[in-house]
Amino acid sequence: MHNVTLIKGDGIGPSIMDVAVKIIDATGVKINWEEAEAGMAAFDKYGTPIPDKTLASIDKNRIAFKGPLTTPIGGGFRSINVALRQKYDLYANIRPAKIWKGAQTKFDNVDIVIVRENTEGLYMGLEHYLTRQKDVAESLAVITKEGSERIVEYAFKYAKENGRKKVTACHKANILKLTSGLFLDTAKEVARRYPEIEFDEKIVDATCMHMIMDPSQFDVVVTTNMFGDILSDLTAGLVGGLGLIPGANIGADAALFEAVHGSAPDIAGKNIANPTAVIMAGVMLLNHLGEPIAANQIKTAVEKVVEQGDSVTPDLNPGSKAGTIEMGNAIIAAL
Repeated sequence: MHNVTLIKGDGIGPSIMDVAVKIIDATGVKINWEEAEAGMAAFDKYGTPIPDKTLASIDKNRIAFKGPLTTPIGGGFRSINVALRQKYDLYANIRPAKIWKGAQTKFDNVDIVIVRENTEGLYMGLEHYLTRQKDVAESLAVITKEGSERIVEYAFKYAKENGRKKVTACHKANILKLTSGLFLDTAKEVARRYPEIEFDEKIVDATCMHMIMDPSQFDVVVTTNMFGDILSDLTAGLVGGLGLIPGANIGADAALFEAVHGSAPDIAGKNIANPTAVIMAGVMLLNHLGEPIAANQIKTAVEKVVEQGDSVTPDLNPGSKAGTIEMGNAIIAAL
């Protein structure tokens, strides 16, 4: 029996998470889902977006499965996702992007994994105003050799364990010579330990251009926090959008699996939200729990349903009459 903290989230979160849990349970894997609250609903109820009992559940289980959470733009509380990643030192964010048969895309040769450093850089939240008038603000990016080494090491190990052939370090060391330069120098040092894996490095702006022109040249891309945030959404666009992209946040002794798209409150309760991303996050969760057979069963079933196209949500096939629940039922039938 596996114990997993379940956070259904805001907006469309509860509906897609219910479908994902139902599919995982249909494999026969025994999971004790310990439900906890976070996000805007928790803030309205408890006065905090991350209640103490939610943190206590994650402290105990060390594994969490999370739906999308709402973070206000500008004012309000900081990102809950960032807070959880920093609290549990979930330093590696893994975002695979691969072409799905049946999904509408402009390419047929995309299979990229973004490995993003998850706890440093500009997202540490070290920012403040420099004037009393609050008309000048400053944000500090912190890059450490230790943090850079462990994320690049993770990327090479991931490549080796998953039959990947190449790791690309993405940076801006031509301008940010100390911070991005430290990351790049460290990446080169780590690369020498893995002579069997091809290594190259690219400046971030060139990386974006080359991904659009010829995504087939990329395999595993390792980069710093903000660049990884941007590149992972770019690769999602190459394969059909965020509705198809799962995410894993991995630390030394804790992990969190999630849908990476937003909470989409405008379509909450309408049974049209695409559950694919969070279902595939569940696949990553099962693999992490040592349940690869169940993980592969779900992956194969989802691929079959998406390729057939008649039981998917409207964003995947505008002609489909199926909704979130119907797509989930079709995936369970395909199991």
